[in-house]
Amino acid sequence: MKRLHVSFGVEDLEKSVTFYSTLFGAEPSVRRPGYAKWMLEDPRVNFVVETLSGEKGFAHAGIQVDAPDELAPIFERLKAAEAPYLPEGVTTCCYAKSEKSWTADPDGVRWEAFYTLHQMDEFGSGPELSALDATPEDQAACGCAPVSAKPEAAPVSVCC
Repeated sequence: MKRLHVSFGVEDLEKSVTFYSTLFGAEPSVRRPGYAKWMLEDPRVNFVVETLSGEKGFAHAGIQVDAPDELAPIFERLKAAEAPYLPEGVTTCCYAKSEKSWTADPDGVRWEAFYTLHQMDEFGSGPELSALDATPEDQAACGCAPVSAKPEAAPVSVCC
């Protein structure tokens, strides 16, 4: 089963926790310095607010899977989407050790697909996501091959 993941950068974590706890009718399931996460069943969503990125507003969306075998088909669809593909592998990010890959839609909205192995005590850091901002023209200009629509193709590294 899959769960939608949405992440927002906020200025005041306590005000945001109060607001979203009221909106969702539930307290966060994870609270850490600069970070709060709700794992809701109705709607089925992993919703995060955090102050650690320094950004405000919508940060990214994602698809979280409940079992590791659900990840490969999603990674294949990310690779086939004619968009930048950034495989991250196993990493620590957002107080969790996860296996994940990233892409960006045609308007630059960043998406991750991931399976969480377990929670961590440290926040960790993700990859340099600005690599996903390169347009196909930028990629071609610096020698990157365009992303293949064929699922069997190797992931294209995003450069520039």
